[in-house]
Amino acid sequence: MSRGRAGGAPPTGTGQVRIIGGRWRNTRLQVPQVQGLRPTSDRVRETLFNWLMPKLPGARVLDLFAGSGALGLEAVSRGAASAQLVERDPGLVAALRGMVSRLDAAAQVEVVSGDALRWLESASPVRADIVFLDPPFAAGLWEQVIARLPRHLADDAWLYMEAPAGSMPALPAGWSLHREGGTRDVAYALYRQATVTLRGDMNATEPV
Repeated sequence: MSRGRAGGAPPTGTGQVRIIGGRWRNTRLQVPQVQGLRPTSDRVRETLFNWLMPKLPGARVLDLFAGSGALGLEAVSRGAASAQLVERDPGLVAALRGMVSRLDAAAQVEVVSGDALRWLESASPVRADIVFLDPPFAAGLWEQVIARLPRHLADDAWLYMEAPAGSMPALPAGWSLHREGGTRDVAYALYRQATVTLRGDMNATEPV
């Protein structure tokens, strides 16, 4: 969930996104209207979680640049064991913590207030099974984040990324493309660490 603002000034007004599947289906997430905040669309999220369905039960999820938290909360709603939501904007952090309280989800969902790059450098490894990486597009942070991810990943981790249409960053050796798609404005792709032998049509594409 990308946004262009660095954070600090209070956001004005609120919007909404909804959880589209699982036990919290149709729950509305109140989203402060932060400049540049770009929620992942319902259609893209539905496609992503269809791809991830076999992996979600019991998974440990890391949602970097969490924004509204729609990706991380959707994952827990659909069966993930836990999620860490990392967000630096104070208004978004407050909204996330309020939603976690409303859902009575504190035992499964941790909201981390801080810069994602610093958190990746200093935090204890979480050994995440699934990582959502959707940084502010203008900041160009994909390579810096990916370089810091390895010690935070399980051996067979999955990585989901969003980027501007036509400019999906290349991943280093060790990752294999599982599925990819796109809209007019956004490219998105799901990768898996190539240390595990994959079966089936791993390199298939699925534009939407």
